Amino acid sequence: MKPSLQVRLSQHLALTPQLQQSIRLLQLSTLELHQEVEQMLEQNPFLEPDDDYSAEAAAAAAAERPVTREQTQTADAEHNDSAEAPDAAASVDSVEFGATEREDWENGTERDDFDGIRETPSNRNGAIDDDDLDPIDRAAPGISLQDHLRQQLRGMRLEPSDMAAVMVLIESLDEDGYLADPLEEIAERLAEDEEEREELLERLQCALRWLHNMEPTGVGARNLCECLSLQLRALPRSEAQIIALMICKSCLDALAKRDIKKLMAATGADEELIKQAQTLIVSLEPKPGRPFVRAEANIVVPDVIVQKSGRNWKVVLNPDVMPKLRINDLYAQAIKQQRSGDSGQALSARLQEARWFMKNIQQRFETIQRVSQAIVERQKNFFTHGEIAMKPLVLREIADELGLHESTISRVTTAKYMSTPFGTFELKYFFGSSLNTEAGGNASSTAVRALIKQLVAAEDPKKPLSDSQLSLMLEEQGIQVARRTVAKYREALKIAPANLRKSL
Repeated sequence: MKPSLQVRLSQHLALTPQLQQSIRLLQLSTLELHQEVEQMLEQNPFLEPDDDYSAEAAAAAAAERPVTREQTQTADAEHNDSAEAPDAAASVDSVEFGATEREDWENGTERDDFDGIRETPSNRNGAIDDDDLDPIDRAAPGISLQDHLRQQLRGMRLEPSDMAAVMVLIESLDEDGYLADPLEEIAERLAEDEEEREELLERLQCALRWLHNMEPTGVGARNLCECLSLQLRALPRSEAQIIALMICKSCLDALAKRDIKKLMAATGADEELIKQAQTLIVSLEPKPGRPFVRAEANIVVPDVIVQKSGRNWKVVLNPDVMPKLRINDLYAQAIKQQRSGDSGQALSARLQEARWFMKNIQQRFETIQRVSQAIVERQKNFFTHGEIAMKPLVLREIADELGLHESTISRVTTAKYMSTPFGTFELKYFFGSSLNTEAGGNASSTAVRALIKQLVAAEDPKKPLSDSQLSLMLEEQGIQVARRTVAKYREALKIAPANLRKSL
């Protein structure tokens, strides 16, 4: 083959380091972003916290500033200009989210950047609603389970050796209050020879009895059966208590399956006594350590807050999650006076890096706000009537409206949270596939799940609704949902099957 020269004209997108950083910052959660900021503060001497920065004023300015569609349509040209002219960011000496100039860098992502996110998002509900949290979780005390047990141990006046053995068991508890390891394994780790191991095992068995007498009752149990039995033994003695102990010892599976005939055969009790025993067992705490789980683990800080504005709803950025940064003026002025030499150029590059970082953070929050506002406009009925009024929504609709790519919308809606009158929800929660209706319209899968939840809540406990019955009831309301789809939604809502919901 004869070698030849050819001239080709093609277009392609070059991802500059600044654009790569913008995309990476966009997909970070709030916690990850703050970790990134802390790391940058340590690495870049030109960047420092801005203690005087008014985040509330900046968030308000960003919320009031309109963003037109024409701005999004010219994003490619704006980004290319900014990438080729790094000095354009030289005026960014503090993060001001109310700036009049913006660069819609998101449109610079070509189809090759699409990361496989489906048009119809997952049915997973990322919301953490206050109503969904157990009251005992919300009232979690400030001390841990181990600290609570140590306080009791100090008042028991045990021998030092016994106290040390109980302390070993306390340290071996998991967060649910169960003994994580068998006593034999604990003894093997602490003792060197066989004789010492046997002696230590006896001491640990004695210490376990001390631990079982501590509060909360059931702590130190090695399984669910032992945990429930410890709590039952602390109750006043009665026929129901005795039957409940028998059920916990050997019939928990039958109780879970509501197999009343098997329970009656195993215990010799009548149906009424079985129901009383069930009531006792249901009132027990299967996880004694749950009240001591730190409440911070259940707290989600929203990135945006939805507020009522006349007849409409507006989205404002949460000032508590917005980093407050600025350029160190003293260092910046020193660089202006000394730009010659390799050291001066290296410091100038670090200064430019700090400015780009701040601008990328600014763009991140602006994009989150724009996407959130578009979601709110599409889901207005939700903020008035709740999840049962949710409309079908896919990533492409928001992407087309804002002139962004679907992958960008996916990054924005992942691990970002919105505070609403009905609780705090992940942005992905507002997306859902559509189901056909008899009227020819569409119903959101989120609204259908809410309707299933209502139907189950109103059912007769003695005759719970099966998935087929739920499907027929939805069809009567004009919503066409197959039985297997109802089962999938029910499982997503963590609702047990009909046979397990049946009351004894």
